[in-house]
Amino acid sequence: MAMSRQEIFENVKEVLVEALGVDEDEVTEDAKLSSDLGAESIDYLDMVFRLEKIFDIKIPRGELFNEEIFNNPDYVDSGKMTEAGLAKLKESMPHVDFTEFEADPDVNKMTESFTVKTLVNYIESKLGAAA
Repeated sequence: MAMSRQEIFENVKEVLVEALGVDEDEVTEDAKLSSDLGAESIDYLDMVFRLEKIFDIKIPRGELFNEEIFNNPDYVDSGKMTEAGLAKLKESMPHVDFTEFEADPDVNKMTESFTVKTLVNYIESKLGAAA
């Protein structure tokens, strides 16, 4: 039986509480993983591992968070994401809302686009594709 969005959210919340040591009430869909919940780069690896385990899925490197784009000079110019880079981000990560980032595409602010909702959207699409 397929999981509801609410069930996915509850499982993602459990992962974040365990991985980041945050309180349950801090984990809302709009909470930003880095600035609101304190996730650092090593935490992203832990989150991916835990998400794979709890949802029994495989998350290929770069699929959830495509960091390789930021090292490509075709997509980044003087620390800013180019139009081609933004298009590539949207194509490779449809689960992320880049609205805020598009207004100021400074690559150092990229992690602000990753929210709890990003994770829920991604898991929902992975589980839907597997069904």
